[in-house]
Amino acid sequence: MGLEDRSIAIVGGGMGGLATAATLGQLGINVTIYEQAKEFTRIGAGIQMMPNSMRVLRQIGVEDTLRRTSFQPYSHLNREWDTGKIIRELPMPEDLYGAPYLCMHRADLTAALASAIPEGSLQLSKKLVGLETTGSGVKLRFEDGTKAEADAVVGADGVHSIVRDIIVGPDEPLHKGRIAYRAVFPAALLEGRDIGPSRTKWWGVDRHIVIYYVTAAKSEIYFVTSVPEPAGWLTRESWSAKGDVEELRAAYAGFHDDVRAVLEACPDCHKWAILEREPLPRWSDGRVVLLGDACHAMTPYMAQGAATSIEDAAVLARCIEAYDGDDLEAAFKLYEAVRKPRTSRIQAISSANTWMKGGNDDTSWLYGYDAWNVPLHETADAAAESV
Repeated sequence: MGLEDRSIAIVGGGMGGLATAATLGQLGINVTIYEQAKEFTRIGAGIQMMPNSMRVLRQIGVEDTLRRTSFQPYSHLNREWDTGKIIRELPMPEDLYGAPYLCMHRADLTAALASAIPEGSLQLSKKLVGLETTGSGVKLRFEDGTKAEADAVVGADGVHSIVRDIIVGPDEPLHKGRIAYRAVFPAALLEGRDIGPSRTKWWGVDRHIVIYYVTAAKSEIYFVTSVPEPAGWLTRESWSAKGDVEELRAAYAGFHDDVRAVLEACPDCHKWAILEREPLPRWSDGRVVLLGDACHAMTPYMAQGAATSIEDAAVLARCIEAYDGDDLEAAFKLYEAVRKPRTSRIQAISSANTWMKGGNDDTSWLYGYDAWNVPLHETADAAAESV
């Protein structure tokens, strides 16, 4: 059976799901994305695409689109919370890792990825309620009473993955007492004040804030924080929950004038719990496989959540192609063997929130990663030997 004869259902239309549809679609595989939302909305959030994920987006064919709308920072800039002293700065010219570093609105990335998927492959208002493996494939059942069938299923349905619960079993998120505030707002509200040419992370004693532009015209500013919060609030993990902007400002009362100016200009904000999950014992069960946050959810502190999901999409497509679409179960196991050591390492460092906090961490293994050319079988063999 050739690749063009294969059908794969993708549960979840987030960054990982859209990227997977794009990479598998390029192979000629028949893909359908089942997304539970009724529509894609412009959620007020920024996102960073590092060279490692931009390489994937380049081959998907959306790099030029993103360049036109995104802000390209000069560097990763890390400052002390009160004095503004530079802790570490990593200039990010495009020739450093062979791809650009871009900051953008999440909606612009979603739109770009959606433009790269096969026409008619996205179905909205499809909430998965059940999976059943058959002799020839997998059957899917949805809340609206409809059913579908495919040769295989990719669970790209995020941190609250229904597919993961079905194939691995329910798991509880880890509560470590952290919440995040975030907001996107017009830069004009800063009344001419420039936040600088870099993506800046301000490190406090027990909290931090990351600030950057999300448009090429520097017309919008985004920030995201991490602050301690009593455990009682941590059951909430919603991106739509409103935060109290006065509480936010109070939480950063002693910070540098540049930080306080941004927070004073911010008209409102959202707030969500930062919950974590341990690496899973396995990512697949027969012809059902997990991808992105569904199998390696991580804190946002390294800006690698969506990036690693996009990497996953490229490696998964390569593994399926390596078996000519014939042995999907073997392809899924190879994909896990290649990806799991890297994503587990990123999860651990991100959880500790130590990335570029000082010293001279080697960044090449992270930003120099090339999902299109990383060895498959050799990497898998090395991973197996290390267990």
